[in-house]
Order: sequence, then structure tokens, then C-alpha cells
Amino acid sequence: MAHPGFFYIDAQGIIREKFFESNDLDRFTPNDVIVKLFPELAEQGNEKVNAPHLQLSLAQSDRVAVPGNRVSLIAEIRLPPGVHVYSPEVQGYKPIGLSINPTADVVPVGLTYPRSKTLYLEAIHEHVPVFEDKFRIIYEITINRSREFLAALRSGKQVAVTGELKYQACDERVCYPPASLPVSWKLQVLPLNRQRASDSIQHK
Repeated sequence: MAHPGFFYIDAQGIIREKFFESNDLDRFTPNDVIVKLFPELAEQGNEKVNAPHLQLSLAQSDRVAVPGNRVSLIAEIRLPPGVHVYSPEVQGYKPIGLSINPTADVVPVGLTYPRSKTLYLEAIHEHVPVFEDKFRIIYEITINRSREFLAALRSGKQVAVTGELKYQACDERVCYPPASLPVSWKLQVLPLNRQRASDSIQHK
């Protein structure tokens, strides 16, 4: 059985990326693929949030989805010059972390952080992995496609995905108290289109 997917082909006709699910009931959306290739094209969600020592913007690959669709939820962080946060692979410090609250509407797929930068802390002669300036954290989810969820999904529903961004900002002189920000995204989930194709385009 054929599995739907996407190929990204450059101007020279060379395949640069491919996106296929192992299960044919799970589907990447075109917008989700575009966000993977060009993150700056993600749809903006809520207004920018000015938090202690950083600015947070939320975005998402899709606002409308169906069961089985994969959707990217994006937290874009902008830090002032000279300020950094620790990446998840750090040891002995509080790293930045994005989490979502459990819900029956969506299934977590994976969390993607950008490549970290190694910062040398001269005062303690230590190298640590950090994020600086502007970066994105992407949390991928799949819309629930269980029989129970499909049976309850008649005319569609609004789905809210909520979570938390935890971090500790530091500069060259001091590390500030750890902070936590609530995050949320909204999706319109529509029922599957089960209408049979018209006779004129059916394969006989």
C-alpha cells in the first residue's frame, strides 16, 4: 500500500529532504513540512510576551487539522545582548525546557531544540552549552485518531494545547532566579472527510 509523503526538490532537481510517516493514517500537513524547511513562515499565534530577561512569541504550523495530522507548535525566544540560557544537555545548571500538559486530544511526537553554542565562563573556567540571541523550540504533536476520539468528533471541536516554558537567564555577571511562563496554542480539529470520490475520477 502506498504511503503519502513529501519530497523537497531544489532548483537543480536534487532531492534534499523527504517526509514520510511509518503509518499511512498519520499525515504531515503541507504547512508542517514548510515550517520544517522554512521556520520563519510559521503562522504567528498569540501576541509577543515580555517575560523576565527574554521575549517569547508563539506560532504553529497549522490552525486547522484533522485526526492523524502532525502539527508543529513553536516557541520563539529572543534574548537581549549578553544574556544566555542553558541548553538541555548542560550539566549542573537549570536548562531551558518546553513541556505540554497531557490531553486526550493530541499525542506528543517529539521536541526539537536548535544547535547550542559553547560558552566559556571565565570566572569559573568552565565551558557550557547555551542558547543566545534568537532561537526556536519546536514541539511536534499528532492529532488523536483513536476510534473513541473519531466517534466523538462530529462537527469539529476547538482544541487547546497548554504547557510551560521553564528557564534561567544569565549574563556574564549573574544568574537570575528561575522563571516559568504558561504557553498555549489553539487548533480547530475537523472530522475526517469520508465522502467517496465522484464516479468520474474513480479508478475502475
